[in-house]
Amino acid sequence: MDLRKIKKLIDLLEESNLAEIEIKEGEESVRLARTPKGMIASAPQYAPQYAAPAPAPPAAAPMPMSSPTEASTGGTAKSGNALPDGHVLRAPMVGTFYTSPSPDKPAFVSVGQAVKAGETLAIIEAMKMFNPIEADVSGTIVAILSESGLPVEFDQPLFVIG
Repeated sequence: MDLRKIKKLIDLLEESNLAEIEIKEGEESVRLARTPKGMIASAPQYAPQYAAPAPAPPAAAPMPMSSPTEASTGGTAKSGNALPDGHVLRAPMVGTFYTSPSPDKPAFVSVGQAVKAGETLAIIEAMKMFNPIEADVSGTIVAILSESGLPVEFDQPLFVIG
């Protein structure tokens, strides 16, 4: 469900005497409820739900940070190598990266696949909202730089499109 529709539903709830609205559209649904302090919008729900990631163990080591050299050359902390040649598509937000719409569905794209600008390549779950990550250029997927189900940081390289 698109963000504009959700905003219209919020406006509708504010203008009415209703305490709650729930709308289902295909496999998606959204529920808005009025609370004493205002409204809380729940995230769109998809029939096939992703399992919540397991909490990190308390003694888990912090993730290594990129060194200034890696950042300036476009390298990743994971491999320390330079990125393949091509346009780098970066994460627009912090969240959990998924390569498919649900665990039982095939990935949106694979290495070597031709893509068009605007085509969905992956999704990032942030605050229980699933946000599509779309190609901003047309080309061929040269590399997928993150694994499905792993957290990603803002501006982290996700794809290389050649």
